[in-house]
Amino acid sequence: MTICLEATGPEAGRPYVDRAKPEHPTLIDPTHRMDDLFGVTNIPNSVWIDEAGTIVRPAEPAWPVVREPRPPRDAAVPAPDLPEHLRELAAEAAGIVVDSGPYLEALHDWAEQGSRSQFALAPDEVLARSQPRGLEESAAAAHFELGQHLLVSGDPASARKHFAESHRLQPDNWTYRRQAWSLEPGGEGPLARFWQGPSEGTPGDWPYPGDWVKDIRAVGAENYYPRFRA
Repeated sequence: MTICLEATGPEAGRPYVDRAKPEHPTLIDPTHRMDDLFGVTNIPNSVWIDEAGTIVRPAEPAWPVVREPRPPRDAAVPAPDLPEHLRELAAEAAGIVVDSGPYLEALHDWAEQGSRSQFALAPDEVLARSQPRGLEESAAAAHFELGQHLLVSGDPASARKHFAESHRLQPDNWTYRRQAWSLEPGGEGPLARFWQGPSEGTPGDWPYPGDWVKDIRAVGAENYYPRFRA
């Protein structure tokens, strides 16, 4: 099944589901319960669960089709008529590394071989690769959940404070960041709202210390997705 992490409800994910025309169940997770239960910290991620209900690969980057390699970063030239913040976004996105080919080869092997697949991990390896859930990660989840509750209760100012605290406590959780950023108004349409951070001409209106471009520069675009591990 596929699960859409989206606090605003099913309509945000519906265009993607309609375009994909899946023949399997597609769910909307408005509370990000998937994050809590399986250690999802970015999208797209997958968790492999066998017929017995046993996790054989924990959350990891995943793609449904092979993604074509991006051109070299220095060869990516954004359209000159793009706003500056989108030009910066495109420049950083060009450095993201996607290991879709190796992942899909492993997935197909598991589908054919089942438990005999070399990519189906033993329980101790699943535990070793799973995201840790220490005190700070647990507190981040609590702040994020409280932020969502305050948001739907009509108190966005208080919600932002808890979203920001979840970002501070678990800085590698991009689902927390992206969800909070995407809820902010302004910009030129959904893409700009989703990524841009401060709107041009309105300094100080952006309520978070980071945005996608600033934060991806801090960690390095090449580290945005971990490489596939057999």
